[in-house]
Amino acid sequence: MTVNRVGLVVHGGRAEAVTAARAVREWCAEHSVGCGDIDVWQAGERHSAREEMDSAGEPDLVVTLGGDGTFLRGARLAAANDALVLGVDLGRVGFLTEVPAPAVREALDAVREERITVENRMLLTLRASCRLEVPAHMEEGMLRYGRGPLLPPPRVRAECEVGDDWGVALNVVALNDVVLEKLARDRQVSVGVYLAGRLLASYSADALLVATPTGSTAYSFAAGGPVVSPRAECLVFTPVAPHMVFNRSVVAAPDEPIALRVLERSGRAAVSVDGQLRGVLSPGDWIGVYAAPRRLKAVRLGPMDFYGRLRERMKLTDAPAAVADGSAAPLWPVSTPPPGDLAHLALPPSPDDTSWRS
Repeated sequence: MTVNRVGLVVHGGRAEAVTAARAVREWCAEHSVGCGDIDVWQAGERHSAREEMDSAGEPDLVVTLGGDGTFLRGARLAAANDALVLGVDLGRVGFLTEVPAPAVREALDAVREERITVENRMLLTLRASCRLEVPAHMEEGMLRYGRGPLLPPPRVRAECEVGDDWGVALNVVALNDVVLEKLARDRQVSVGVYLAGRLLASYSADALLVATPTGSTAYSFAAGGPVVSPRAECLVFTPVAPHMVFNRSVVAAPDEPIALRVLERSGRAAVSVDGQLRGVLSPGDWIGVYAAPRRLKAVRLGPMDFYGRLRERMKLTDAPAAVADGSAAPLWPVSTPPPGDLAHLALPPSPDDTSWRS
């Protein structure tokens, strides 16, 4: 696979990330591949993903050096350019990142030699009753409490049809989730939630979120939502601390949009996309969240063991009563290839099959 230019998203607060970035730059110099840093402060302001990718020279591979937060920033940039993204793990959880820092050169070799798999991850996008922005008189106070916007207001997607009923199409994508949350500590947000155009319920809650399968292990999980395989195609709606008996998540089909309308007697609500505050809604305003037509192209060096990673990252332990009766084998099936009637299933390779590592 030809890589003409690499874009680096570096967590500058980690010494190991800075060291790994140096290794990437050296690899690029050795292979005559262009390399540039992106997603950085320029002239005291943050720029849109499109502007950052343009200034970086249109990289076709984005390498993130940090944790999952750094990967999310890189994913936003890669999606704007339909570029590949490779996550180098320097964080604490590491659900999204792919390779450890010491193996970054080997990973770049694998990309160059086409020894990779490109995994398509579902993204979310938005329509809204109005353009998203933070009122000027509120921005200073929100910055004081660490909630200020780090990104500019989302632009309108000019290629989309415009209609009063359908709102404005925003040029924004989310890999993890879109969150509508209260602004005042002493007042919950009241929201009407619509699935596939029909009212599900009206909620009074701290927040309401729509997550992708990838984002099911992030805020949605912390709020009691289900763990969903990243291979799945669905939208996960989860209320956060709702004042009602029905406090369950709802899993919708990928073609079923989820709309959130702020009720007329509610306070204002903040809209966050992948943890970044992007705007404030007033009573009567709404957002519609749906699957984006594009997908994130994540680099994988081999089969992703999502459930093994889940067990490791969440520190799952077996019930003492079960462990007393024996230890479970790490994989199933054990050694032989699956029979023909099971060949279509996604199963891990046999323990002695290391061909995917080469």
